[in-house]
Amino acid sequence: MHYLPQDKWQLAQAQHQLVVADWVNPRLSRRALGLKHPVDDFMFEYYPISAKKLKTWHPGFQYRLEAIGDSEDDFAENIYSVSTEISVNREWLATQRDAVIAQLDFLVASNSRTPRTGCFGLHEWAMVLGQDELRHNEWPLRIEQQQIAKTIDEVGLRCTHFDAFRFFTDEAKPLNPLQLTRDDQPQVEQPGCLHANMDLYKIAMRWVPIFGSLFARQCFRLAREIRTVDMQSAPYDLIDLGVQPIKIETAEGRLLFAQKQKIFSQRAQVLRAQMIKHLEIAISVTK
Repeated sequence: MHYLPQDKWQLAQAQHQLVVADWVNPRLSRRALGLKHPVDDFMFEYYPISAKKLKTWHPGFQYRLEAIGDSEDDFAENIYSVSTEISVNREWLATQRDAVIAQLDFLVASNSRTPRTGCFGLHEWAMVLGQDELRHNEWPLRIEQQQIAKTIDEVGLRCTHFDAFRFFTDEAKPLNPLQLTRDDQPQVEQPGCLHANMDLYKIAMRWVPIFGSLFARQCFRLAREIRTVDMQSAPYDLIDLGVQPIKIETAEGRLLFAQKQKIFSQRAQVLRAQMIKHLEIAISVTK
C-alpha cells in the first residue's frame, strides 16, 4: 500500500480533472447544440459512462490517502472507508468478489489467445451492407453499396466480437464464419479485435476504484485512438470532421489497417496484463 498526503492526492485529483476536461467539455458543448460526432460520441454513448463519472477521481486500490477536513466528500461512502485515512472499503470489495473473479476469468481467457488481425475493420461495412437507413445517417457513404458488397465478398468477414456482430445487417450476418452470441463471448474474445481492446476502457471504469483513474485514462486514450481508426476504415465520408479514410477496398488500405491493428493489440495486451494483476491482488485481500 502507498500513502499519499493530502496535498499530493489533491494535486493528482486536480490533474485528472484537467486532463479529462479536454475530453468531456467538447462532448457537453456538442450535446448542448444538438451536434453529433461519430468518433467522440461513441466514448460516451456506446459506453454508458457519463462525463461526471469520468471526471470523478479514484486513487486506486493500493493507495491510502490522508483525510483532513471535508475531503471525504469526494469519495462514495459505500466504496470508500474514511477515518484518518481514505481507502477502498474491504467490505465493499468483498461484496464484489464474485463479479471481480468473473471479470478476471474473462480477461485471462482473452489474454491467452493468439491475436487475430485479419478482419480489416469490415464490421462497419457489414453494418450498412444492403441498407438505405444508416446508423450514422448524418454522414453519407463515401462508396456505393455495390463496392461494399464486392469488398466483403472478396475479402471476407472475420468478426469475433459479439457487440459488433449484433449490429450487422440481416444480409451480412450469414457471411460471418462465426455466428456469435453473448453467451459464447468468453470463449471467442481475442486480443487482436479492435472492439475488444476498446472495451478495456469499459472494464477500467467498471472497476475504477481498484484500478484508479490514471489507469482508466490510459484505457480511454487507447479506446479513442482505436475508435478513430475504426471510423477511418468505415465506408462513411467523414472528411468534414477531419477523419481521413483508410480505404479498405484497396490492398494498400488493408495493409495500413492491419499495421495499426497490430500496434493497438500490443498496447492493449500491456493494459490487459496490468488489469489481471490488479484484479488478482484485489481478490486476494477478500479471502
